[in-house]
Amino acid sequence: MSNKHVTLNFPDSNQSVELPIITGSMGPPTFDLKTLHKNSGYFTYDSGFAATAACRSAITFIDGGKGVLLYRGYPIEQLAQNSNFVETSYLLLNGELPTKDQYDSFDTEIRYHTMVHEKMKMLMSGFQYDAHPMAMMVGVVGSFAAFYHDWMDMSDPEHRRLAAVRLIAKMPTIAASVYKNSVGQPFVYPRNDLNFTERLLHMMYAVPSEPYEPNPVAAKALDLLFMLHADHEQNASTSTVRLVGSTGANPFACVSAGIASLWGPAHGGANEAVLNMLDEIGDVSNCDKYVAKAKDKSDKFRLMGFGHRVYKNFDPRATIIRKACHEVLNELGVNDPQLELAMKLEEIALKDPYFVEKKLYPNVDFYSGIIYKALGIPKQMFTVMFAIARTVGWVSQWLEQYETADTRIGRPRQVYTGPTTRDYKDFSDR
Repeated sequence: MSNKHVTLNFPDSNQSVELPIITGSMGPPTFDLKTLHKNSGYFTYDSGFAATAACRSAITFIDGGKGVLLYRGYPIEQLAQNSNFVETSYLLLNGELPTKDQYDSFDTEIRYHTMVHEKMKMLMSGFQYDAHPMAMMVGVVGSFAAFYHDWMDMSDPEHRRLAAVRLIAKMPTIAASVYKNSVGQPFVYPRNDLNFTERLLHMMYAVPSEPYEPNPVAAKALDLLFMLHADHEQNASTSTVRLVGSTGANPFACVSAGIASLWGPAHGGANEAVLNMLDEIGDVSNCDKYVAKAKDKSDKFRLMGFGHRVYKNFDPRATIIRKACHEVLNELGVNDPQLELAMKLEEIALKDPYFVEKKLYPNVDFYSGIIYKALGIPKQMFTVMFAIARTVGWVSQWLEQYETADTRIGRPRQVYTGPTTRDYKDFSDR
């Protein structure tokens, strides 16, 4: 914390309050407001917490104006080029890239914990076959606390670390089971001779009646997507995990709450919304018509997957995944009219002066939805794929929160707009 401060003067009195300025290693300076109400009687109002820092974190840094995303200081472009999802997970959890021995040990531990309790199959079978996969994920992950309660002393750092590892390792197993339930096929046990994304693909698509080997193109594309989605600072779902975690709740409850938050179409459901939009447009011949509708402020139609709340220039993840998207479509030889339509929209958005001027470039959700569809992953499973990746960020943030000295239970304030004090009246007087 610096010695600098800002002084607030209040117009209805001669009172003033000095607020310390906090400066991080990167990013804008921040006013420390925790003594404001005590010293002045005022609260602050910030709808959506768009300008409010609720924690200190050393995990992820975003500069939306410059299109920068760093994991523990490493540019996402370098990690996407040189790393993989398991190594990136170690980095987010521990703060440093692993040595070869540390990587092998971590990878082995993840593989060891991929199985889930056998009674989970009974729980899964209780869901309707057409239940939304995210609804199932919320329930099943929350139930982990009933199956793995033997290591839930959150005051013990090793218990916390093991809970994080278990969540990372078991999330793909649960996701694949959710998919199998929806298509009426038997659950497939994890094959620990396969890597992280190969193992997921095998559990999703293998059947007892014939052999299955994961497509390396698909596995590589998923690994890249998982790296790009692993963490993204204090977004809605991560903030939810931290808020629930601030109460001392167990990590499975925290992550289950994060999954529920991620489910929203404005958050993790955005790539599913892209496919819904393509369904509405219907055909390449309709592109110009719908682009015109998107430019018309009086029209309710919106192009999903374009622009980003944080990135005001371009989404660095989209730059990376755009190249991978085209490679996947070419290598798999996918011939899908909807994907052709998506590529046409991309072409328009990158050239049309309206989109260029407003910097409404295709974002990571636009391309990830296209890749998932090309890999044969059903639309309702898109957000589940996101949850697998983001679990790493959630548990990293949850662990960091426990290790931060000034962590307090979350208690946002409000601006009350209801009736002023009034007296109760009997039925006869109403």
